[in-house]
Amino acid sequence: MTTPKQAARRERIEEAAYAVLRETGYKSASLLAIAKRASASNETLYNWYGNKQTLFRSLIEANAGEARKLLEDALHQARDPLETLNLLGPVLLTLVTGDKAVALNRAAAGDVNDTGTLGQSIAQFGRNTIMPLVGDLLRTASRAGLIACDDPAEAADIYISLLIGDLQVRRIVGVLEELPRAEIEQRSNRAFTLFLRLYAASPCPGGKTAGPFPGRSSHRGTSRP
Repeated sequence: MTTPKQAARRERIEEAAYAVLRETGYKSASLLAIAKRASASNETLYNWYGNKQTLFRSLIEANAGEARKLLEDALHQARDPLETLNLLGPVLLTLVTGDKAVALNRAAAGDVNDTGTLGQSIAQFGRNTIMPLVGDLLRTASRAGLIACDDPAEAADIYISLLIGDLQVRRIVGVLEELPRAEIEQRSNRAFTLFLRLYAASPCPGGKTAGPFPGRSSHRGTSRP
């Protein structure tokens, strides 16, 4: 079990890892440099992570953790899939345009012709993990009659494109500042509304959609308060 002291030390190490990554790039971001920045021993980092690849993999996995947990919990607990999608938008947009994701992706771009491992980890714990979960969520929504969707994987890709577009690329190349919360909410609501227009299910009599989520009206054309 992790103690508060260990958790605080791990947080310092992670902050130091991001700082060194921004300054030196991935190839030169050694465990020794990170240990010095965190005022920790090199032995501690090797004991906890083994090597820098594992350290940065853990950073990437943790950064995507909130979005992954939201999706997994919704699928396991049979929550309303469209309400979950509505909640996911701001979480995912905050994740991919945040400073941590930007730092990791900038470093990965510079690492393509060196080790190439950072980009692989970002793909593994990012898109390759999140997209199938979004697809599963949309498959659930389709089976419940909430949307008309023959290809959940394609629908997931379209939703992500509507939500993110070129925002992450613009953040990575430095032409866009971190998005304020109000803009994240506005963009998320717009993506959600446009997605439902594209995949609208035929309403039942009374203006409600069919499915196992009774007592709530169609989400079409709605937005988060």
